[in-house]
Amino acid sequence: MKVLFIATECTPFIKTGGLADVIGALPQALMKEDVEAHVILPKYVDIPMIYKDQMTLLQVITVSLGWRNQYCGLWKLQHEQITYYFIDNEYYFVRSSLYGHGDDAERFAFFNRAVMELLPYLDFKPDILHANDWHSGLISLYLQDFYRYHPFYQNMRTVFTIHNLKYQGVYPPSILGDLLGLGPEYFATDKMEFYGQVNFMKAALVYADRITTVSPTYAREIQTPYYGEQLDQLLHNRRHDLNGIINGINDVQYNPSTDPSIFENYTTQDVQMHKQANKIKLQELLRLPINADIPMIAIVSRLVEQKGFDLLAHIIDEIAALDIQLVVMGTGEYKYEQLFREAARNYPQQIAALITFNEELSRKVYASSDLFLMPSRFEPCGIGQLIALRYGSAPIVRETGGLYDTVTPFNANTGTGNGFTFTNYNAHDLLHTIRYALLQYHDSANWNTIKNNIQNSCYSWQQSAKAYKALYLSLA
Repeated sequence: MKVLFIATECTPFIKTGGLADVIGALPQALMKEDVEAHVILPKYVDIPMIYKDQMTLLQVITVSLGWRNQYCGLWKLQHEQITYYFIDNEYYFVRSSLYGHGDDAERFAFFNRAVMELLPYLDFKPDILHANDWHSGLISLYLQDFYRYHPFYQNMRTVFTIHNLKYQGVYPPSILGDLLGLGPEYFATDKMEFYGQVNFMKAALVYADRITTVSPTYAREIQTPYYGEQLDQLLHNRRHDLNGIINGINDVQYNPSTDPSIFENYTTQDVQMHKQANKIKLQELLRLPINADIPMIAIVSRLVEQKGFDLLAHIIDEIAALDIQLVVMGTGEYKYEQLFREAARNYPQQIAALITFNEELSRKVYASSDLFLMPSRFEPCGIGQLIALRYGSAPIVRETGGLYDTVTPFNANTGTGNGFTFTNYNAHDLLHTIRYALLQYHDSANWNTIKNNIQNSCYSWQQSAKAYKALYLSLA
């Protein structure tokens, strides 16, 4: 079984979010399941030179994009037993950021078309083209309607993964002929038309042989109007082709016993003592009062509406009145950045706001915290709660998407559960859950039970890789 992952970011080369972590880890896990997985990406200017220097040029072609004929180079890099290909065009990929440009429709239409044109020049022939998010949403359409009758492409099948349905790639209908090389017949409700616009994500949902998303609960949620982002009916119609497979984390990369970024390493057997040592050193670094016993709650997140910070805005004063320390790390929308800046100014003994993102410092926050807060309005999978569990921090989450699938509420009567959850998107339900978590923290017997349950939580990529392999084999 040979699979080509098509994506726009991948660790360790380039990253803006969780997509990069998935593409960086899942192919590695699949190789252990005897699936030969390769990856193809844009060759961004911000890829570190240490990797660029190792790339070799395989091919140069011209790619047709509407009336344009664009240069395209294909580069190859072998890294940690995985083959990576990079599509080179400086006009499209020498930019200050990966996304958010006025010509993103053109940039990623080029990327999709270039992938299809370059397939014969790769040094392997994939059985499965596995596209990810809207930026590669045209792959299935192009394969079906442009390339299917070419002998080289005839037996290829497609899988499309939704990492976040909110971001769909919606553009004016003029791009159909101008950029995509498609006729007006594609501006139809059973193809790409979407409320008077053209939708890259919808093209993938219509044409892909199989659709996956990153947790079983999110797969069910997106078939409903509340979560479906106006694509719920299409997803419901394709429910028999839709699978939810939970993401994992790289448990070698995220390992508190070996992580060089944290103050003191620890294993699952000696979490509490070393967590307190890490906490004290983080308190010193952030100039919070030194107190090994005070419960520390962490937030490491993009500061955006999806993550539930509107709830925190309503109860931030009540949270600050609790006997806790809150450490917030992330960047995002200005109003949420200001929310936490002001909270830190108003409550400097209780709250520290790090309006930045630094991978090394984020590991210190995970390793120092007792509780991890993630009250998302919706969450396809979430990686923060998985990292928190790996570092022995009990998550406080809303029961949605992958949070529901990975965090089990603690039950003092049965001794089960690895965290704390609430159902309704309501500020005072969240506050009540935080208070309940603090009660368990101060009950040493219950807290030890929670710690033991956390130690037994396992969310490595290997189980997910088995599920993906089974999905690929179903297409054979």
